[in-house]
Amino acid sequence: MKGQRAPLNKSPNQSLEYKGLRPFRAPTWRLGSRPLPERIRPLVMGIVNLTPDSFYPDSRLPDPETAVTTALRMVENGADILDLGAESSRPGSVPVGGPEEQRRLLPVLVVLRQQTDIAITVDTTRVETARLCLEAGADGINDVTAGTAEPNILNLAAEHDCGLVLMHMRGTPQTMQDDPQYDDVVAEITTYLAQRAEAAEAVGVAAEKIIVDPGIGFGKTLAHNLALLAHLDELGGDRPLLLGASRKGFIGAVTGAAVEERLPGSLAALGAAFTAGVAVVRVHDVKASIQYLDILAAVASAHRSSA
Repeated sequence: MKGQRAPLNKSPNQSLEYKGLRPFRAPTWRLGSRPLPERIRPLVMGIVNLTPDSFYPDSRLPDPETAVTTALRMVENGADILDLGAESSRPGSVPVGGPEEQRRLLPVLVVLRQQTDIAITVDTTRVETARLCLEAGADGINDVTAGTAEPNILNLAAEHDCGLVLMHMRGTPQTMQDDPQYDDVVAEITTYLAQRAEAAEAVGVAAEKIIVDPGIGFGKTLAHNLALLAHLDELGGDRPLLLGASRKGFIGAVTGAAVEERLPGSLAALGAAFTAGVAVVRVHDVKASIQYLDILAAVASAHRSSA
């Protein structure tokens, strides 16, 4: 009949009840002696790339003064954590060596530690770089090799009782996208992350200081990345999970968007993170990410209150 809405086609098993967003829940990550705030959304880790060759050109901050200014702006915009990295791990990147990595990292870290109390992690695989940064005031280590490049980095984390990010990567940045294959990508990465966390605990890293990262884009095809995003709630087991999906290649593969145009896709990945209870999201766009997550949290809270 004219003016009447056509009935919705529903499968026999489809419920008419609107479930809404579930309130956010995530295991707690303790980052060194600087406990992170309890939140009703994932904590936001701002990416500070002290490199001239990051895959996202707008994030490149090789000049220390500009890097400090940008990092402090992230703090003003509400970042919960800053992650400083001085060696690109994009596909095909070439290692710069420890001395150059330290030359890029330490001046920025020292100034930031003087100007802000925000939690700071350093994105490095090297024991000596991590040691110097922890002595300069960093609160944690973000190791994309999960302690396999230099295993003593796990001992260092235990000695300093600092936060530790353990990420999955197949191969190296130079080889990781050379036809990566898995029998069951979700199961294999879940097992790997559990094993690496157990290895860290075995040398004395406290369980509550460990967070695991499935390594979106690190030795994975588009299908692998999408499978991981669809199963985020499984990957960490009972451990907190970190997700770094910001502006990555899978967004371009799905949408055709250039890296400069991938903010909407990055926010969509944050929606999956919120729903799955991801503890920390690592992002380039702090202000937009926090606004997006705050709205999700407000909607989830309102639905709970009205139930």
